[in-house]
Amino acid sequence: MDKQKLIIKGGNRIEGELALHGAKNAALPLLAATVLIKDGECIIHNCPRLTDVDAALRILSHIGVKCRRDGGTVISDASAIGNCEIPVSLMREMRSSIVFLGSVLGRTRHCRMSYPGGCELGPRPIDLHLAALRSMGAVIEETHGFLDCTAPKGLKGTSVSLSFPSVGATENVMLAAVTASGVTEIEGAAKEPEICDLASFLVSCGADISGAGTDRIIIRGKDKLSGCEYSVMPDRIAAVTYLCCAAVTGGELILTGADITHIGAVVPFLKEMGCRIYSFGRDSIYIKAPERLRAPHTVRTMPYPGFPTDAQAPLMATCTVADGTAVFVENIFDNRYRHVSELLRMGAVIKTEGRVAVVQGVRRLSATELVSPDLRGGAALVIAALSAEGTSSIGGISHIDRGYESIEKALYSVGADIKRI
Repeated sequence: MDKQKLIIKGGNRIEGELALHGAKNAALPLLAATVLIKDGECIIHNCPRLTDVDAALRILSHIGVKCRRDGGTVISDASAIGNCEIPVSLMREMRSSIVFLGSVLGRTRHCRMSYPGGCELGPRPIDLHLAALRSMGAVIEETHGFLDCTAPKGLKGTSVSLSFPSVGATENVMLAAVTASGVTEIEGAAKEPEICDLASFLVSCGADISGAGTDRIIIRGKDKLSGCEYSVMPDRIAAVTYLCCAAVTGGELILTGADITHIGAVVPFLKEMGCRIYSFGRDSIYIKAPERLRAPHTVRTMPYPGFPTDAQAPLMATCTVADGTAVFVENIFDNRYRHVSELLRMGAVIKTEGRVAVVQGVRRLSATELVSPDLRGGAALVIAALSAEGTSSIGGISHIDRGYESIEKALYSVGADIKRI
């Protein structure tokens, strides 16, 4: 049971310099991809210390991949995999554990796993994943919450058309296709930077992939992949979260190890709210917030390069104390306003109906006892607590630890009055 809490005294200005950690949503598929490497070690730098990453490492160890961590670097050796079944206890720890299906099936021609766990954000069907793998020759039986997958004749390249640009399905097909026989074309592929990062890693291992970052990815199967040394891309959602922390407190922040092009859909909204924000140097983002923020116009979540669904909750928390009214339209997940009830307890004025949330800014939020509902909702509560009058406590922070590396240490280093108890 999660007994830890964050204690945050609001009113302190966020200012200074903060180094951004590697991306959770890039590290997980990269770690799954190491299953495919028969020859040599993979050395993965900038691998964040997150509970979701720890869960991925436990899955790798369970199936026979030798893993060790040295600070921010993970070294893996998958030359001798001996197990192709992932137990329920490990699958339940994170949603994205399904990404191991494509890599384990591609490596061993057999994989047995349960349905994944993670944040409850409404239905995230894996039908697209299963249909794509079946079209490549996989035989998949679904019984009592388990997936029993085999590819008795190996996986074969084919044309896969995704009806929705699912990141997970795109990753699973890529992982299955890199060692399949023939050519695989993914039409309607996701375009997220994390897809490009996975492709770059696989190419570094000897894969033949073109078109990553567009809606059409072409993969020519190779017999064998070899280990490589690689650095995980920066976490764009953590970047948005820390920028919002600065914005909501009228602060001034430099994020290092960050790429502003990855958050191109969010930057205009922060500017519209009155923030100065720009990139400088090779990998730094600067933000300076006004004393009072202005509410932005309608925010609609969309697949990349649109506004990311993961950034919706952090920006909403920021808008609760902006002058004016902001409208949010959530187009990706059905159940992504679970943070709203907690923000209301702080005095926020938010009305939701279906996929729409209307946020009327108030002068100041009031501190209270809060419980994190999910990963990004938990980040939203941290943002709100930083601006609130008084001292808030946030429970359920195991959700937050899934995607933010020691968030209390990071924010304390730039002026927040925050501690973990």
